[in-house]
Amino acid sequence: MALAERLIDWRRELHQHPELSGQEVETTARIRHWLEDAGLRLLPYPLHTGVVAEVGKGDKVIALRADIDALPIDEASGVAFSSTRPGVMHACGHDVHSSVMLGAALLLKDHEKQLPGRVRIIFQPAEENFTGAKAVIKAGALEGVSAIFGMHNEPGLPVGSFATRGGAFYANVDRFIIRIRGKGAHAARPHEGNDAIVLASQLVSALQSVASRNINTLDSVVVSVTRIQGGNTWNVLPETVELEGTVRTHQPDVQRRVEKRIRELADGFAAAFGAQIDVEWFAGPTTLVNDEKWAAFATRVARDVGYHTQTADVHMGGEDFAVYLKTVPGAFVSIGSASVYGLHHPAFNPDEALIEGAARYFASLAEQALLEN
Repeated sequence: MALAERLIDWRRELHQHPELSGQEVETTARIRHWLEDAGLRLLPYPLHTGVVAEVGKGDKVIALRADIDALPIDEASGVAFSSTRPGVMHACGHDVHSSVMLGAALLLKDHEKQLPGRVRIIFQPAEENFTGAKAVIKAGALEGVSAIFGMHNEPGLPVGSFATRGGAFYANVDRFIIRIRGKGAHAARPHEGNDAIVLASQLVSALQSVASRNINTLDSVVVSVTRIQGGNTWNVLPETVELEGTVRTHQPDVQRRVEKRIRELADGFAAAFGAQIDVEWFAGPTTLVNDEKWAAFATRVARDVGYHTQTADVHMGGEDFAVYLKTVPGAFVSIGSASVYGLHHPAFNPDEALIEGAARYFASLAEQALLEN
């Protein structure tokens, strides 16, 4: 079977059987089976899900990483190989990433004796909930690694396109929950209560001023309220309302100022309305910062193998590959996947034509990186 056909078959099998973060038991078993069948050496790291393979010999180690988890989304792509699991879908393309790195592993294995070192291929679980990279590092999978490379498919780029940038690339991701406690009352007698819904709606509007009026417009920041929950019937003013949302930034000082300002607004509204407002803050993955040297190197190799290369814009999405780059240098890159629908959409459908070319690219990238000082 030709390489492209085999990798597409594997991608479709993974796509039909998606698993959520930390639950990738069958996905891990499939990937292990395919790697072992190809004669790849599997490393015995203590991981509940996920698998790490290695090819080659020598002291120098270069790592490649794919993520393997799916999302809690009902698929609406209409493809013949749609998810067989209701409410779970590979809507971010991790099935594509896995097939790409499986292909790179096969290509590297084909000329293992000529490799000037070792390539470690990480199939990482739990990227979507930002716990997988930490688990992989804790297990020891980055020990001895000189540089690490990873990818994300980019639906806004055509197949054959490549983009990355040195420095800050993907955003820092924070999550917040704001709990508002007023006083419940009959909807016909609002003066007897303290309307938490009115307060919540005004606070949502005020939060939009953080990015537009409190932070320099040249600094990247997004503040989004994504959930409002309060009340359970039509004729009662609820006692409590809960807001949830996310903050995306690229600079630590901007991140701190945004959090400080959101807390100040909550305190101010609580005082003005005579309510209780509590803010709970959850720090997510830090900003993904590509090493300048390795980003330029990755771009040069991409150009040499035939990609149309460009400098990527900063990305407001989060990516826990950032955790690896705080431990060892490396680069994260975008490979065009030409989907009409974007990431995390139920109709997301990346073009599988990208898979073989990306596999050959990462095999070449790893081999050439082994030759770098």
